[in-house]
Amino acid sequence: MGSYVGIDLHRRRSVIVVLNDDGERVSWSRIENTPANLAAEVHAAGPAAEVAMEACWGWYWAADVIAECGARLHLAHPLGIAGYENRRVKNDIRDATLLADLLRLGRLPEAWVAPPELRELRELVRYRAKLGRLRSGLKAQVHQTLGKEGVIPELDDIFRGHARVGSMILRSATPTWSGSCRCAS
Repeated sequence: MGSYVGIDLHRRRSVIVVLNDDGERVSWSRIENTPANLAAEVHAAGPAAEVAMEACWGWYWAADVIAECGARLHLAHPLGIAGYENRRVKNDIRDATLLADLLRLGRLPEAWVAPPELRELRELVRYRAKLGRLRSGLKAQVHQTLGKEGVIPELDDIFRGHARVGSMILRSATPTWSGSCRCAS
């Protein structure tokens, strides 16, 4: 007899529902999110439990705990779960029950669970891309401020290897409006 576990994961607390082969709820619990609490609930579900959890904020730590417990994780793709948006009553227990039931019926749309080493590399790439977008936005703001002041730099790129020239251009720009956003020095 197998058990199917549905986890509605949140930032601080989560709801865990355990179903049997017939789809009857065996237990449910609300836990504080700690690895020890999650491990205790997964162990209580029985050996070789099948666990369904939505791919949402902070699922990495929970996936690692579930794997350490010997359970098989099925990461639900949030956009593929039909019925989430069309329910009249929506709460954490019903969400966790739906995940476990879809897993039990073999109808859970799954996302790929990347191994921890690959997850780390993916996070580095995402963070670098985020910093690149931030840098581009800041450069655009500098160009916009210069343009508002009527300062047109002679250089094509005031940020490329000409730090002294770029800072002189920025210092020479005097505001024409009374509410300057620059600090007085």
